[in-house]
Amino acid sequence: MTDANIFVLRLCVFAVAHSLMALPKVKLFIISGKQKRQESYRLAYNLISFVLFGWTMSAYRNTPVIYLIPGIWSLVMYLMQAVFLAILVNCIRQTGMAEFLGLPKPDTDNSCKSRLITDGWYGIVRHPLYLFSMLFLLFNPVVTSRWLILIIFSFIYFIIGTLIEERRLIREFGDEYLHYRQRVPFIIPNLSKFHYSRPKAKK
Repeated sequence: MTDANIFVLRLCVFAVAHSLMALPKVKLFIISGKQKRQESYRLAYNLISFVLFGWTMSAYRNTPVIYLIPGIWSLVMYLMQAVFLAILVNCIRQTGMAEFLGLPKPDTDNSCKSRLITDGWYGIVRHPLYLFSMLFLLFNPVVTSRWLILIIFSFIYFIIGTLIEERRLIREFGDEYLHYRQRVPFIIPNLSKFHYSRPKAKK
């Protein structure tokens, strides 16, 4: 088996494990309705995913370089990656950093019911985490065969993930999410949101 095939196989293992652990039925089976297990499940999920992804990326190290952006343009692309990363952090903060990482919530946070986030980046595109993760991958100035495989695989995985997440959100929020889905694009931003119209001069 070639190094590239081993890498693809590991990507598949990661994707299957990552998806299975995210299934509500699997989560309910593991936590068994216990509050302490429920609070620590997200943290364990993140740690396991991190270890699995590290194991995946440890394969196919001697990979050929397909293209390299030279000179100042590589710095520009690294800067764009930093911008996308900052946007991703901002999106996570909108939905709750502690909840995303699986850390204990502050004592002041007594909200039990989930709230549909429709403002900020979520007012421009319904799945900004997937969108800006894709852009982060695309703007890497050094693309190897391994990175190209990762980009293609991630794009497929992200699209499938968004479709599954859409179904879950419809079940959870019902008509509220259906109305939101009519207003906000799926994963390609509505550029009209960025349109700036200059005020007309008074006569």
